[in-house]
Amino acid sequence: MSGLFDQFKTWYEERHEYAKAWKQRTGRPVVATMCTYTPEEILIAAGMLPVRVLGQHEPQNVTEPHIFGMFCPFCRDSLAQGLLGRYDYCEGVTLTQSCIQYRQTFNSWRAHVETVKWDYYLPMPNEVQSKFAKLLHYSEVKKFRTFMEGVTGKPITDDDLRRATDLVNENRRLLHQLFEYRKEVNPRVTGVDALYASLTAQFVDKEEHNAALRKVLAELPSQPNNRAEGVRFMTIGSENDDVSFMAMVESVGSTIVIDDQCSGTRNFWNEARIQDDPIATIADRYCERPACPTKDYPVHTRFDHVLKLAKDYNARAVVFLQQKFCDPHEGDYPDLKEHLEKNGIPTLFLEFDITNPIGPFRIRIEAFLETMSEEELF
Repeated sequence: MSGLFDQFKTWYEERHEYAKAWKQRTGRPVVATMCTYTPEEILIAAGMLPVRVLGQHEPQNVTEPHIFGMFCPFCRDSLAQGLLGRYDYCEGVTLTQSCIQYRQTFNSWRAHVETVKWDYYLPMPNEVQSKFAKLLHYSEVKKFRTFMEGVTGKPITDDDLRRATDLVNENRRLLHQLFEYRKEVNPRVTGVDALYASLTAQFVDKEEHNAALRKVLAELPSQPNNRAEGVRFMTIGSENDDVSFMAMVESVGSTIVIDDQCSGTRNFWNEARIQDDPIATIADRYCERPACPTKDYPVHTRFDHVLKLAKDYNARAVVFLQQKFCDPHEGDYPDLKEHLEKNGIPTLFLEFDITNPIGPFRIRIEAFLETMSEEELF
């Protein structure tokens, strides 16, 4: 990883220290957010710092009384972080409906994490393709605004919402510009670089994050792009911030050039369409974003979206990073695999747990690369 991305790496590794320092510096509240469908524009307009809950990829034994072992590792790891007090600087916790398993994580968090002073569950429609979805989500985001005004004790004005939306839209735009560099041959921006940048956007003050992105984008054109790219991979999955795994993949003759994950592109890929009503602007954006499997029916819109990303970024293969027991992604996998392979893109399936065995995964990645090389000879 180039030194250009050191700020993002530091933010990622010291995310709790960053949030505590922000809180002390500004005197404003921090809120734990679960799922990237949470309309962070409302929280920013309320003067808060939204901090995405991430796991720690470490063994733990504190979640067993609260959540089933057959729920995905991310559910269990996220809850463990709350129960272990890692997010004790957060006054509140919010969840916008994603999957039913993660809702249990949220329910256990708000009931058993003692530092939680307020919580909010935002029931987003799963069938976003319905003609009624945007109308329903508009009403729910409006209720969320009213609730947050009660928490802060002051109104959240339309101008507050517009400023917050502009700020978040700029962040999405800058991340897009950064990801354009991944289309290059021997790209200047590696998968690990991009992961640090896209993940930290989910818990760093947007003004600071935007400034850091602008600085990187100003310096990137002068950076050499002489890293041998090897095989260009795309990653597909739910939440994955396992940096050591990504670094391993890029150390054995490959480069991760694009992703379809909520820890990556799905969080920022579409900007909010500016409308006269700022609540409509915010609510519609989350209905229109690249769909998570929990919200992608009856038509599988993400299949062609994923294929287009793979082609736009010239990905020669796809690695599915499957959180063990993740029902929504497991349901999509067979058809999405077929869709990609019919269009000439080979796939590899890897199942992730809280801690991932890098050695065996390295062997499987290397074997996959070898198979691809052999196929090119014939």
